[in-house]
Amino acid sequence: MASLPHSPVAHAFSGIQWDPMQKLRLTNSEKHLLRTAEANPIDYTLGNREESAAYVKVVLKVLAEASGASGPSSKVSHLKELLPEDEALQMLYTDPMGVVTHYAITKLYNIVVCLKEKKRGNSVSVGTTFFNEEDGHLIDEWRPLLRVLHLGGSGDAFAQRGAAYCLAYILMAGCPSQRFATDRSYNINHSSVEEPLQALISWITSQLQSSASASLSLVTPTLTALMSCPEARIMFANSGGIGYLSRHLRYGTKGAKNSATVQQLYELAFCLWALSYECNSSAIIRATFARDNAVNSLVDIVSSAPREKVVRVALSALRTLAQCNAETAPSSGSKKEVTGSTFLNDMIGCGLIKYVDQMKERQWTDPDIVEDLDVLHRLLHLNFKEMSRWDVYLAEVQSGCLEWGFLHTEKFFKENAKKFEGPDGNFFIVKLLIALMASNDEEVQAIACYDIGEFVRHYPNGRAIARSLGAKDIVMKLVDHQNKELQRHALTAVSKMLVQNWAAVH
Repeated sequence: MASLPHSPVAHAFSGIQWDPMQKLRLTNSEKHLLRTAEANPIDYTLGNREESAAYVKVVLKVLAEASGASGPSSKVSHLKELLPEDEALQMLYTDPMGVVTHYAITKLYNIVVCLKEKKRGNSVSVGTTFFNEEDGHLIDEWRPLLRVLHLGGSGDAFAQRGAAYCLAYILMAGCPSQRFATDRSYNINHSSVEEPLQALISWITSQLQSSASASLSLVTPTLTALMSCPEARIMFANSGGIGYLSRHLRYGTKGAKNSATVQQLYELAFCLWALSYECNSSAIIRATFARDNAVNSLVDIVSSAPREKVVRVALSALRTLAQCNAETAPSSGSKKEVTGSTFLNDMIGCGLIKYVDQMKERQWTDPDIVEDLDVLHRLLHLNFKEMSRWDVYLAEVQSGCLEWGFLHTEKFFKENAKKFEGPDGNFFIVKLLIALMASNDEEVQAIACYDIGEFVRHYPNGRAIARSLGAKDIVMKLVDHQNKELQRHALTAVSKMLVQNWAAVH
């Protein structure tokens, strides 16, 4: 399990007095249980099922009463750094419920860690502690954890991160796939965790909609933990998670302000790698990986090489995608089947062959990287031999990763101009090129301008088609661009659209 950072007011926990805190509505026996737990090691407190379950319910009650329904605490929720003892104790008087909320989250985390570390077969586990013995249902007292996640305003980063992490391990204990990790003799009602797990994953995806690194730090530890559970993986994928992860990886590799840290990039790539293992068993997840351009994001990680551990997990994910098949879970209906060959085409379009060839020349100490590179090198070159030049061009444009080369020459366009109509005659490839002229990558914009200009030259009535699709309006915006190379290609493309006989002028 990942470690939870110390609460900013951790030094105040020893000063908490339960008797004056009437708002918590604790009984004398509950106060006694809290004091006894403080005086003994956590493993002793969780020594048997009855005492463990009782202690957990008291801590959850403390969290429920302290966090309330009025939003985050007034002062503690805004703290970012660990306070010295005197300042932390002062917070106990100015914002007591904020301190108690952090205390309860810390204790719950310690409880979950202790229970997870107990040997299999122990009579006390996460399952026996957080699920009713009578009917096997998740205890009702779990709900304050979800409420903490949805604190209004700016929230409470420590409490939210801790609550999400604890809730993930509690709920996973109730999933059928995790039975081997819990006490098998204990009857758990798996249906009781479905709704809470969906609620947790919905909160995670809502945080992933933000591009801020701070939002990522709230959820990536929890999400990484959830990826060990097949039920959670499928639920996350069905909630649009693959698209969110792919977007954050692309955003993070561009070096944008407030983008992901290297550790967060590793965690995001790890989650995609874990999700890729569902491809063989789910046509929907294979299609989602293809639709959400996950390959582009993983290739971006490999090409930018932020750290060896990030590259390793990205290569592993790409290898899994390249080797997936549709034998056990074919797609239904008339939809085109997505297989490893589909992903290999995407990888070739993104230029992965070049990166893999270069990386194979390096000396890697990690045998997993060496093996993944060997497999990808073999599969990519095998697939490349079976692709026509047009197939390679199509894959490159669809990936959005345009690079100068033989695909962007007069000879190529002369030979392939008619193919720009597309199988349905809707010129979808021209539409993609027009969209790429508005890319954030200036080299991609320049190549797209060149390609549109060559299409106009070599396709009959290409000028009228390009204009009707809005190419002229977009390229005109680039003729004054500060990048001189992009400006030159934009001007050339405009000229080709305006001049009837470009060859004579040229």
